[in-house]
Amino acid sequence: MEMLLVDTASTCLSPAVHYMVCEAGFEIKANLSISCIVSDKGEIHWRTITERIQYGAPDQTVDYVKSVRSLGPLCESLHLHLQSLTREQFEDQFVIWFQWTNCSEVFLETFDAIKSPHATAIPLSLMKLTACLERALGDVFLLIGKDCPFLLRDLLVSQELATVFGQPVMDVLRVFIGSPDGLNLRNILWHGFASPQEIPVKYSSMLLCLTAGLGQLLKTYVQQTQSTLVHRPYISFSNLKELHVFPDLNHELLSLADELVIKSNIVLRTMLPFWITAVSSFRQHRYADCVILLLPQLESGLRLLFTRVNKCPSRLMTAESSSLYTTFDEMLAKQLHNEEANQLPLVLGESAMEFLWDFLNHQEGPRIRDHLSHGESSLNVFPREIANSILAFSITLLSRFSKGDIAAVKEHSFLKPLMSCADCYCSQFHPIAQLKKQVLKCIKSIHSWSVLPIMPEEQVQEIGGSEKDTDDVPCMFATTDILSQLQPYLSHSIRLLGDPMEEVITEKLLADLCSKHVHVLFCPRSVLEIVVVLRQISNQCHQVSCQVISTCETRYKQWTNKSLRSRQRHNYLRMRRSIKFLSPVLQLILILITLELIHVHTAGEQNTPGYQHYLKFLKVILKYTENLVTYTSPEKNKWEEATELTQNALLKIRTFLGKQQLLVQLANS
Repeated sequence: MEMLLVDTASTCLSPAVHYMVCEAGFEIKANLSISCIVSDKGEIHWRTITERIQYGAPDQTVDYVKSVRSLGPLCESLHLHLQSLTREQFEDQFVIWFQWTNCSEVFLETFDAIKSPHATAIPLSLMKLTACLERALGDVFLLIGKDCPFLLRDLLVSQELATVFGQPVMDVLRVFIGSPDGLNLRNILWHGFASPQEIPVKYSSMLLCLTAGLGQLLKTYVQQTQSTLVHRPYISFSNLKELHVFPDLNHELLSLADELVIKSNIVLRTMLPFWITAVSSFRQHRYADCVILLLPQLESGLRLLFTRVNKCPSRLMTAESSSLYTTFDEMLAKQLHNEEANQLPLVLGESAMEFLWDFLNHQEGPRIRDHLSHGESSLNVFPREIANSILAFSITLLSRFSKGDIAAVKEHSFLKPLMSCADCYCSQFHPIAQLKKQVLKCIKSIHSWSVLPIMPEEQVQEIGGSEKDTDDVPCMFATTDILSQLQPYLSHSIRLLGDPMEEVITEKLLADLCSKHVHVLFCPRSVLEIVVVLRQISNQCHQVSCQVISTCETRYKQWTNKSLRSRQRHNYLRMRRSIKFLSPVLQLILILITLELIHVHTAGEQNTPGYQHYLKFLKVILKYTENLVTYTSPEKNKWEEATELTQNALLKIRTFLGKQQLLVQLANS
């Protein structure tokens, strides 16, 4: 669905927010001596700053408007002072006081930005500064507290930080970055509300000096308490192959991006510099900068689309402090706050929605915006793969919502591969997608049992044992019987006989089943509950497999080294016999949970008693696999008990299957 939008907004800041950011701090004109704010050695005089905070009667809460007015001249004086310094002078006075943040280079870049002629330099440096500052403040919080708040506003009102820095200092920070009632510089930038021209440079200078001043206060605190500040490690993006979902962007595509930015209806004119700089940053291999600039503008563009399709133009602007901003969380939701259907998912389409949820929201996904905006990701080694995917996806949106001849744009030869990838994208990080990965990983692990080292038959017989034991016959019979009951729900080309030698067929079957599309957007709670249990079962099966492999390799090595005692040799033989029936049983469970996954949305059609009965059955299987993990652990090695446990579990599965209550049966009835 293509839509033409009209760019009519000159600002995305509501009148009250625009006044606070762009006007309040300029109303009072005063010449302040810089010596009363900062010394020649870069020491911040906090009292001069904190005295400017205004409090309202009768509860003495911060009066943010009056505080911004009062702080305005002070910010101006600090800004003029920093502009008068050379880079060398600034480093001499301040660089030592940025070390507590563990990213001094970001603050040196901010100093360069306040002298830069580029419109986006200040917003970009402020987004990076606030992210690094938040991360560093979290490290300070952990000097006293245990669980660091996720949100900056909660962090800044914590008693822990007030203990270290003092409450007046925390009130100053809240005026600039920690409250929706204040300047709220962090949020209006990271959520794409502020244009480059709307952020006064002097506030960037002020935050530079405040950060240095915090370093000075922290030094005093750690000396007095004899404590040590420990920096939490950055998160690392380990699944880069899954995150690299688009072809590499080449010169032609980047040039096309420059054109599309100007033609697109989801780019406000005031935001054009951000998009242009983002593309330029990618060209210059500044991948963190590229994504930091892109994410707020992607949010801004989708907000423009969201307000049009849902007929709520006022939501394009920042809300007042008593209301929520319109951010990704609401735009990607199924319903609006008034419980009406959100039209944006219908306009974007399933593939685009899955991409956005994957990269931004899913807990097991990269959650790029969260990690970057909260300072959890290193800016120096940000992956090109992620930047490529975010920019490529943005290019596809720009082209879809473009002015003029949309068809001609889409037919561009360089654009076709990107559009094809965007149209075919399927979630990689939704719990359903994760379960599919777990199943395929588990079956590969189980199939590796067939190449585990084994003893020659004559050596087995020497200790009075035989691999041809009949204890596993009931398990094999039950497994075959259950597989035959499942056969009608499988492809006619695949016959499952319960033979462990048919592992190639099983792996092909599971790969085929996992390739089937399962709807993942806005899954109801009942579906997610079932998926959670299925994932737990799959995890336990994989744990059993890993334990079998490890124990088998260890025992065989001990056997060949003749270091096994008599009892251990017999236990080793029991384990070898158990593998013969455990392999098909675990494969059966993987087939069963995959079939159930494919039809998991049928759960919503069940009545409450039926759903609860089904969930109880799944938890029986989960309990079996959990007990199997215990019995097959190196510490327990209870293989006979594992046999009895398996027989009972198979009986329960067969009984439930016979009652025609599995999701796959309900869906095909």
